[in-house]
Amino acid sequence: WFVPGKKSSPNDDLHTLLWFHGNSGNVNRRLDNIKMLHDRVPVNVFIFDYRQYGRSEGKITEQGTYMDARAALAYLHSRNDINSEKIIFFGRSLGSAVAVDLAVKEKCRALILETPFTSIKEMGKELYPFLPFTIFLRTKYDSLSKIRDIKVPTLIMHGDKDELVPIEQGKRLYEKANEPKEFYTIPGAMHNDTHIVGGVEYFDVIKNFVNKLEK
Repeated sequence: WFVPGKKSSPNDDLHTLLWFHGNSGNVNRRLDNIKMLHDRVPVNVFIFDYRQYGRSEGKITEQGTYMDARAALAYLHSRNDINSEKIIFFGRSLGSAVAVDLAVKEKCRALILETPFTSIKEMGKELYPFLPFTIFLRTKYDSLSKIRDIKVPTLIMHGDKDELVPIEQGKRLYEKANEPKEFYTIPGAMHNDTHIVGGVEYFDVIKNFVNKLEK
């Protein structure tokens, strides 16, 4: 789905968010979030479903999500109504790992991560310490080891009441990230209500981050 941003003048050259959603649900479950973003932040948004999500076919795998991400970026590059030099990768939860992987391999203007985790291994130790280590070998999503290789402005946002991915995981990624970088704590927000609990401030943080990219 491609949603054109609101321009204040016909000549505005907007950034485009390439949105990587989380594990629960599909594109349809993000429409309220995208509408709120569209109303408050002047950016284009492109969101898609990974294989096995929504109407997309295939079976979900780690490498499959990476392939889907590259295909989504290639689609944006094929459009003549956006500036391909002004694409921002926006990853939420599971999508944060997909965004990080793509940012290591492909050019982007900036990176925004919301409720990100460090790696499946670390999440496993945090949430399922009773499970054997070998169960986490098949899927890694190791953002912690990759983020140090990203050289673009990075914004990390995390709720301090996140019940699924502890905010400490987001802070660890922030510590490893290169400058320029920002960390935004969303007071009272859990894993799936960041944009609701954060309210106007949440969208202002994103808007201000994007505006800085113009300087």
